[in-house]
Amino acid sequence: MYRLARRTLAAAAVSLLAAGAANAQVKELRIGYQPSPIQDASIAMFETWGAKNGVKIVKVPNSYGVYVEKMTASLTSNSDQYDVIWHNDDWGQLWAHLLEPTDDVKGLEFAEKWGMDKIVFGNAAGQNTVVPMGQTFSVFFYRSDLVKPEEVPKTLAELVEASKKLQAANKVKFGYVGGMSMNHSWFSWLWSMWGNNCDVLSPPYERDNKKLAANGWKSMMTEPCMKETVEYWWDAINTHKISPRGMPAYDRNEANAIFMGGDAAFTVADSLWWGTFNDPAKSKMAGKIAAARFPLGPNRKEPFAWDDIWGWAIPKSISPERKKLAKEMLAAMMVDEEGQMKMFKATGAPPPNTQFWPKIAAADPFMKLLKESVLDSPNKVRGAYYFANWPAVHKAFNDTVTKAVTGKREDIAKVLAEGAPLVSKAAQ
Repeated sequence: MYRLARRTLAAAAVSLLAAGAANAQVKELRIGYQPSPIQDASIAMFETWGAKNGVKIVKVPNSYGVYVEKMTASLTSNSDQYDVIWHNDDWGQLWAHLLEPTDDVKGLEFAEKWGMDKIVFGNAAGQNTVVPMGQTFSVFFYRSDLVKPEEVPKTLAELVEASKKLQAANKVKFGYVGGMSMNHSWFSWLWSMWGNNCDVLSPPYERDNKKLAANGWKSMMTEPCMKETVEYWWDAINTHKISPRGMPAYDRNEANAIFMGGDAAFTVADSLWWGTFNDPAKSKMAGKIAAARFPLGPNRKEPFAWDDIWGWAIPKSISPERKKLAKEMLAAMMVDEEGQMKMFKATGAPPPNTQFWPKIAAADPFMKLLKESVLDSPNKVRGAYYFANWPAVHKAFNDTVTKAVTGKREDIAKVLAEGAPLVSKAAQ
């Protein structure tokens, strides 16, 4: 019995030593991400933490256009290529079963509850799989040197008139510019559609999958509000010519470049571009940019906003030691006040810790606007749907409206009708 006890203790000691050695060996964390102002600012907090704790932060940038496919391949192959990856509500449900639950990460109690709702990032067991890096939503940007606050368009019709007036005076080449291509629908199609009481699936603004399924995953492609939305952009491009002819193919970067170059008076972009738009090294319009609520269509009277988060996630396939260290890093980021203040100043994105919001708003008019028009708004819509097939639905939607807006105006209703079953089928 004595020898058995001695062997048991010896085995336990070896096990503890092995665990300690494994922990000691974790000297770096690999971050898979897409370079952007908010992600760069968040990773800067990782690097500060790493420098203090003897952990090297290895940045592995990925192109936005292939990010989802590349990360999905990595996750489904049980690869240990990344320790922390950029996570987004667009693919929250696509990856939920492949990610480590994060409910035990300290600091999550300070995250905004709307963005952290488990309908977005929850796995089958109802566990959260994300840690926010910051709030992401878009706002209506305008040239403050050309448009006074009281002159900012409040309706889509006023947007046309204001744009034409500025173009006639040779103040700008275009009135409005915004991304329209797949994965950039938010900056034209979606905001204008939501602002007209319309949506991809019926009923509008609904994100409960049970209710959407009970309604047969019915698309809204044949609803009058959708036809009005497509006709609006067809006219903006072809009749009124307030938007570039090639805009249906634009991504956010092309649209932002035109706006920062001074060739357009209005755009919709993520609020996190506030810092870049006002950076003299990157924008010719620095110091001449302001923001406001979205113009509304004829079917809506109340202002609206959409509000989501970008976040970080931990692949389930990596070792327990690396998971533990990754969670420690994310917990430190959640309470890094200095780093989060720098993030807001650099990007205009509200940081992940809501305890810092009032302090920022008290000192910064832009944050005050964001709190009033978005963060504290009772009229919100989520920016995506939360089921695994959402990327396919989004593509079917974007393919349809792109075909409609680039064809003949009289064919818009026909094209939308042809696309309606494709959108519903993609959801199923």
